[in-house]
Amino acid sequence: MGVLSRQEALDLAAEQGLDLVEISPNADPPVCKIVDWGKFNYQKTKQIQKTKRSAKNLEVKQMRFGLKIGDHDLMVKLGKVTNFLVAGHKVKLTVFYRGRELAHKDLGFKLAERVIELLGEKIVVDQPPQLAGKQLSFVVRSNPHAKAKDA
Repeated sequence: MGVLSRQEALDLAAEQGLDLVEISPNADPPVCKIVDWGKFNYQKTKQIQKTKRSAKNLEVKQMRFGLKIGDHDLMVKLGKVTNFLVAGHKVKLTVFYRGRELAHKDLGFKLAERVIELLGEKIVVDQPPQLAGKQLSFVVRSNPHAKAKDA
């Protein structure tokens, strides 16, 4: 239509029985629309609800390892971790110490490094291994820049 004064726009909206709604207040000049406010607000609310529904709800999955985990058991758990990562979740991996195992903290860090190495370039370490009480925890997520294997 063109640039109207504020009063001209309000008069035009009143003439049509509609409302003058400011769409972009920071533009120069501000952008306004003549619309039915109830319908406009309803559509905006519906759009927000639709966006919320379609948004993927990502959560942090957890996987726990004992310090004395066998190779096969470790590979099975890493397979599950890989499935979580492919689904887009972050995974918190925890190595837990039992009894006197706490005297060998370095073994837990070695296991954590081995897990990170086995997962390879598929992951990014969000939180490096940290010891808290009787647990050594670290968080990984999938690497968006990793090249997919040819199947």
